[in-house]
Amino acid sequence: METKVWDVRNFVDDLSTYPQVQEIITAFKQDEIIAIPTETVYGLAANALSKEAVDKIFIAKGRPQDNPLIVHIYETEQIDAFAHIPHDVVHQLMDAFWPGPISFILPLKHQVLASSVTAGLKSVAVRMPSEAIARQILRLTYMPLAAPSANTSGKPSPTTADHVKFDLDGKIYGIVEGYQVDVGIESTVLDCTTYPFRIARPGAITAGDLERVASGCITEADYQSEQPIAPGMKYRHYAPQSPMTLVSDISSLTLAPNEAIIAPESELSRFSEDMSFALSETFEDITGAMHNLYSVLREIDQRLEITRIYIADYSQISGSDALMNRINKATLGK
Repeated sequence: METKVWDVRNFVDDLSTYPQVQEIITAFKQDEIIAIPTETVYGLAANALSKEAVDKIFIAKGRPQDNPLIVHIYETEQIDAFAHIPHDVVHQLMDAFWPGPISFILPLKHQVLASSVTAGLKSVAVRMPSEAIARQILRLTYMPLAAPSANTSGKPSPTTADHVKFDLDGKIYGIVEGYQVDVGIESTVLDCTTYPFRIARPGAITAGDLERVASGCITEADYQSEQPIAPGMKYRHYAPQSPMTLVSDISSLTLAPNEAIIAPESELSRFSEDMSFALSETFEDITGAMHNLYSVLREIDQRLEITRIYIADYSQISGSDALMNRINKATLGK
């Protein structure tokens, strides 16, 4: 299969004026899978109502069948076709954070979605992205789009169209090429099937952000023994090819030949420039670290001589939960 690439970067303000926009819309309606930019990462999107289309996502990514997908919508009215909004607080949070990088797990209403979207669960995660290209595609197609990250399953998520091409060229119908994403890690996933709600996957929108809108709406989660109800909960994720180890204190770290370090720029002066990679300016720059994480991991993957990676621990910094969730998944807790 030859993967089409539609470069729409000059049409972000009005995608309807892009000469080949109808080709993109028609492809979705014909159950093709297409990578699209969102504000979090690039997603591999398909018609969530079509089993044939959704199955193509799992095949292209090599994704386990028990790993549910997130459904992306243009407006909240679309939810009524397939899910319940179970609590008034959910409406409050949607009003506060949508469009944006948060997904809400809701009880299924009808079995309208392809069964593989929900991995057999009685709930579904729903998101309304804020990125301009994604929003326009969702408006023009006006169909719910299932869209996990557009990468080989388990590898670092893609934050540019080139990352998607590297993993999936020849395996998917097309790529809508936009700019590098803003956030850089996947959405917060909030389980709203019971109250108080539980964060199933941390993201840029934190428990504190949610509590400021609706005090008392969040409780601690423990999903260790449960089937994953959201992406990123069960399997090794976000991992580079070389083994990676978390280092609690890099001040005494000495690199052997062919070993690399990922840390804030402020901590790298004593390491070889060729084998050191800046994740942020300082430890306190969590937003920058999240934005850069997957790009840095993918850059290192291109360096075949690197045999081991060390990454600095940001866990003592406020607001680092989402970043550390991705790092811990990538290191397997090492």
